[in-house]
Amino acid sequence: MAVRRRPSGVHLVMALMSLFLLYLSVPNIAPVLRAATADGAAGWFTPVRLACVHHPGHEQCTWMGGFQADSGAAPRADVALYGSDRESNRVGERTRAVDVGRPYQVYGPGGSREWIAIGLMLLAGVGLLAYATVSHVRPRTRPARPPAHDQEPGLDEGPGLDKGVARG
Repeated sequence: MAVRRRPSGVHLVMALMSLFLLYLSVPNIAPVLRAATADGAAGWFTPVRLACVHHPGHEQCTWMGGFQADSGAAPRADVALYGSDRESNRVGERTRAVDVGRPYQVYGPGGSREWIAIGLMLLAGVGLLAYATVSHVRPRTRPARPPAHDQEPGLDEGPGLDKGVARG
């Protein structure tokens, strides 16, 4: 008969972490695959302003601007050019870009490598969930019963007999 066990705190934390990683990665699978191959509406990105975030010893900058698709679709304003930095563009100087369907971001014609981070999060989420589930469901092994000669005196040898004494 199977014994029901309550999940341990470790199993619960692992399951919650895995669900959070899956929550972050699964909705991004299709856009990052399109971005990796630059599969989308080609057009022109026009930089308007540089948005920078300063960290201790580090600065991360991205160009913000407008995107106009070659198809003539309505222009999009206030989008970021993924992978851009302080030196990559100048205000008003147009550059080729691809819209893969992200609401606030377009990509350069070479695509992106953000699929690597999303792929690692997806693998970590699936791996953690599988480990937490399997290690919780798998029955615990019980220690083997010691051999009869290693048991306490009196259990199989009878009262008053010592271990190691030869019987005649």
